[in-house]
Amino acid sequence: MRKPAKTFFLSLAMATVVTGIQAGNSWAVTEIQWWHAMGGVNGERVNKIASDFNATQNEYKVVPVYKGNYTETMTAAIAAFRAHKQPHIVQVFEVGTATMMAARGAVYPVEQMMRDAGEKFDKSGFLPAVISYYQTPEGELLSMPFNSSTPVLWYNKDAFKKAGIAEPPRTWPEMETASQKLLDAGYKCGFSFGWQSWVMVENFSAWHNLPMGTRENGFAGLDTEFTFNNKHVKRVMADVGRWQQSRIFQYGGRRGDSLPMFTNGECGMWLNSSAYYGGIKKQAKFEFGQAMLPYYPDIIDSPQNSIIGGATLWVLKGHPKGDYKGVAKFMSYLSSPDVQAWWHQETGYVPITTAAYELSRKQGFYEKNPGTDTAIKQLSLNTPTPNSRGLRFGNYVQVRDIINEEMEAIWNGTKTASQAMDDAVARGNKLLRKFEKANR
Repeated sequence: MRKPAKTFFLSLAMATVVTGIQAGNSWAVTEIQWWHAMGGVNGERVNKIASDFNATQNEYKVVPVYKGNYTETMTAAIAAFRAHKQPHIVQVFEVGTATMMAARGAVYPVEQMMRDAGEKFDKSGFLPAVISYYQTPEGELLSMPFNSSTPVLWYNKDAFKKAGIAEPPRTWPEMETASQKLLDAGYKCGFSFGWQSWVMVENFSAWHNLPMGTRENGFAGLDTEFTFNNKHVKRVMADVGRWQQSRIFQYGGRRGDSLPMFTNGECGMWLNSSAYYGGIKKQAKFEFGQAMLPYYPDIIDSPQNSIIGGATLWVLKGHPKGDYKGVAKFMSYLSSPDVQAWWHQETGYVPITTAAYELSRKQGFYEKNPGTDTAIKQLSLNTPTPNSRGLRFGNYVQVRDIINEEMEAIWNGTKTASQAMDDAVARGNKLLRKFEKANR
């Protein structure tokens, strides 16, 4: 039976209203902008985390946006804040912590944000070596740990077998001996490294319980000065410079530029982040392993602890109050055991919580992939000291570039190790004074 025209048009009008309400609900979804520095495969993993979170609810949509490397991402976020176009979340590497802390009015401390949003948050579940880097002196967490790593010694097991090396070297003298054996076995170099300031100055110092600077490496005040031009850092710089001449060591560039030297079998060892696990697993055509960083036994009887690299997620102010409820929910999702265990196992970044570590262990990940817990063991080897807690120096992004320049002058033979480290400290201290003056 046909409906009367009046009834038909009334039904049509009601349907239109319902459709409009439904459309309005979809339009009402709050977008959360997340700027990050994860390119390539890790960028795809970031996209997966965001899309998986979005699928758990329909109120918020996290939109990840790749903004270039760490320095470019942080710079873009600061510029965007000044233009009142800032994202809700920005990924900032660990050496940008002091700069972010000094950005008055821009940062919404994550612990405060979680509390204000009414989101349950227990920071006691985070690994101490990770969380301490990003806390105020009073213990408030400033940013959410996300991708934390530490440098390890990667080694080619097949190359070691061919060269007759039974165990990965534990000390720097053993590094020299093992490298020579690799050269004798036909390999082009013994070892290389990347992120050289982080690995060979910052972590070398922490590993040997040596200060990088005064005032607890900057944690205790802005009036800090660099002290890494000590005899021990100069010694390792001189040794590596000498090894560069004999091919025991070969420099391959900053950041991860030297990775192919390891994965193509050119160098038998590589010192760099544990977070290269995914890339090495995909690229290497040989059996590989991870071991702890080498140390000088005449400087310290046994190593102290390494320090983290990687980045955290900072929340920026300036958005509607309701947006931060979505940010808080995403932070809870991001730090959940399942998400963190997956991220850790896929990338080689350390699990940021004890629960994620325990879940990975129960899932048999470390048993199936021996050595993948090396980074965790290094970070928790001993209770951190003021020398091995981490760094909080102002303008350190630029200072690290200075250190890199001076180290490269050693490798190319234009400066001695002593001159280069003295120059790095002098140039770096000038930037510390500028930062202090600007933030008093």
